[in-house]
Amino acid sequence: MTAEFFEKYIFKLKTRDEVRDIIGPPPRDNKVIMCHGVFDVVHPGHVRHLAYARSKADLLIASITADKHIKKGTYRPHVPERLRALNLAAFEMVDYVIIDEHAKPLDNLAYLQPDYFAKGFEYTSGGLPQATQEEADIVTAYGGEMIFTPGDVVYSSSRLIELAEPDIQLEKLLTLFNVHGLSFDDLRNALDKMADFKVHVVGDTIIDSYTRTSLIGGQTKTPTFSVLYQGRDDYIGGAGIVAQHLNAAGAQVTFSTVLGRDPLADFAVKGLRDAGIAVNAIIDETRPTTNKNAIIAGGYRLLKLDTLDNRLISKTIVEKLTTLVSETPADAVVFSDFRHGIFNHLTVEALTAAIPDNAYKVADSQVASRWGNITEFKSFDLITPNEREARFALGDQDSTVGSLAGALVEATRCKLLILKLGERGAFVSRAARDDTDDGSYFSVDSFANNVVDAVGAGDAFLAYSSLAMLATGNEVVASTLGAMAAARECEYDGNIPVKPKDVMERIDQVEKAAGYA
Repeated sequence: MTAEFFEKYIFKLKTRDEVRDIIGPPPRDNKVIMCHGVFDVVHPGHVRHLAYARSKADLLIASITADKHIKKGTYRPHVPERLRALNLAAFEMVDYVIIDEHAKPLDNLAYLQPDYFAKGFEYTSGGLPQATQEEADIVTAYGGEMIFTPGDVVYSSSRLIELAEPDIQLEKLLTLFNVHGLSFDDLRNALDKMADFKVHVVGDTIIDSYTRTSLIGGQTKTPTFSVLYQGRDDYIGGAGIVAQHLNAAGAQVTFSTVLGRDPLADFAVKGLRDAGIAVNAIIDETRPTTNKNAIIAGGYRLLKLDTLDNRLISKTIVEKLTTLVSETPADAVVFSDFRHGIFNHLTVEALTAAIPDNAYKVADSQVASRWGNITEFKSFDLITPNEREARFALGDQDSTVGSLAGALVEATRCKLLILKLGERGAFVSRAARDDTDDGSYFSVDSFANNVVDAVGAGDAFLAYSSLAMLATGNEVVASTLGAMAAARECEYDGNIPVKPKDVMERIDQVEKAAGYA
């Protein structure tokens, strides 16, 4: 898909006001027929339906349901609305395409009053369904006619997608760029602008350990594996790796955390300071530094051994952290929550209130072994929870990710939500800025090519998307760079800070694959 594709067919994409001006009111010399559907994956049944409809009139209007109203399937639509509209526009038999901002086509039928409204034959078997009857009532009320197209070829988009999801990562990205007037150079320019912002990271430090072994026996008399110890690698994780990613990207980072008095605390402080990060380490004599030790044999994780104390931090430590938050100069403050003592319903409000007025406020929740609650972080500029955390916070196991994101934006009153979906990428939802703005929403696919270790990908996403928002204020640029940084982190074994050159390489690779190089 190239820029020429957009330029060639975009003229067919119209608002309903533009279509009404073109077709005029009935009665018309040129008859108009309208089709409506999701058209998530256009299949032979759709083609036959559209071709038959066009044969009955002079103009064919294809209407598609907007993304926000599609409820079938947790991650549907697979193809975003703008790309679905362009797919239909590429058909010669389609004259105009509109994206219906309503849940049903009823308003547009009454507004446009097409001479005919076409439905597939399956809607006539066993009597008209209620939704189709509602459409028929409107059409007959203004003097139009329902037409049911032949159905000797019937397919289901949902069943086709269930068989194998189409790989349209590049098409989705290019369509998103086209809608927002962006290019790959905008990503590169954003990377260049991300340096020298002052960022204060506050959160739980985790030391991630990989104990490497080989399996030498087991399950003879007891269900016990016997492994040969080969070595151990320690990595700074949790909020510490968030600080490292931000530092690697060029930010001037201050990191405030709570540690125990032990060798792992010394390891964390030394590693962070050696990287150039200013560390405010509050020592809690009563708890260990959090350690998560994965026992690995032959590339498989056999067991994870955690050493931690999840008690709430003391009032004295809360006061120290609050003072650090309020007195540390920062362009952005990032709360990185792993629910190991710092953040809870008793501390979040006080820590949030301490954030300097002009600082960009970011909250991230990546709770693995405990439940946090991202909705406790109110009125932040950016929140970046994962899907599991979001569903728990809202008590919602069933909604589509679009509905889930919308509910979370409303519950947290955040300006921007990046909902991380693991291997599916992320769903982005921006709240309306004012009465003239409806906000925006879109998805960004994962750009990972060779996943070695997905641990820490969300931290890289958080770091690069936060800095990109500071540099550009553009949610498309920010989420795309975040996704590319997360992809590079997935390709490392262990928590390794992602550098701008790593992201630049991925930009070049994606651009080349897209045919723009």
